[in-house]
Amino acid sequence: MELVHSGKVRDVYADGDDLILVASDRVSVYDVVLPTLIPDKGKILTQLSLWWFEQLADIVPNHIISATNVPDEWEGRAVRCRRLTMLPVEWIARGYLAGLGLKEYEKGGAVSGVPLPSGLVEGSKLPEPIFTPTTKATVGHDEFITYDDVVTEIGDDTAARLKDVTLEIYRRGASVAADRGIIIADTKLEFGRAPDGTLTLGDEVLTSDSSRFWPADQWQPGGPQHSLDKQYVRDWSSTLDWDRTPPGPAIPQDVVEATRARYIEVYERLTGHSWHS
Repeated sequence: MELVHSGKVRDVYADGDDLILVASDRVSVYDVVLPTLIPDKGKILTQLSLWWFEQLADIVPNHIISATNVPDEWEGRAVRCRRLTMLPVEWIARGYLAGLGLKEYEKGGAVSGVPLPSGLVEGSKLPEPIFTPTTKATVGHDEFITYDDVVTEIGDDTAARLKDVTLEIYRRGASVAADRGIIIADTKLEFGRAPDGTLTLGDEVLTSDSSRFWPADQWQPGGPQHSLDKQYVRDWSSTLDWDRTPPGPAIPQDVVEATRARYIEVYERLTGHSWHS
């Protein structure tokens, strides 16, 4: 096998016509990889993604070939998948106002060109889920773009199809999670084209790295929410005298343990399965 890409938290290997996607225990905040690992993080995200891929299979094809036909040393944290030509867009759906979406709204009452009602605050539920795409930056930070920008980039038919799919995945995921007492505030998806041109869901889906998860019984608009996702590490890092450039700060053990517990809680509440590392 040949290492073809090492990302912030995932490594991609070529194995013949297939790719092996390996999720590490690395964690990144503000596009900086921190030096401390979160034990089992990669396995938890991989197993949660596999569960979601099954729940969403009737909406859109995904890139998974096998979750078991992978090298033994990566068992549980790697998947064998199809090669895709990835589209240069981060496909984001939001049902609540938080993070960069909140900052964008505060600038002018809209996110990615989608106007929103006045008077919304951090944590507000939106009237309906919205599509708020961003660029997919290889260096630096992603930037908000409008739906018209997506049309210009990839064409009207593909843009329309994947906007609908993104919102449908979000609605399905949010409904499933709501039944389990979890709010999915927003989520980020990635799509590509299979060799035959089929639009295909890739990367990860509805995980604690790609989504904001909040316990429904603690939701209170008007400030930061109790996070069951990577936001917990972001919030910790924001208390430091750190300029958000490499090298990132080491994570204290108590923050490591609390972060791991959040990843496990989301996995167990959503899937109904106990986590065994």
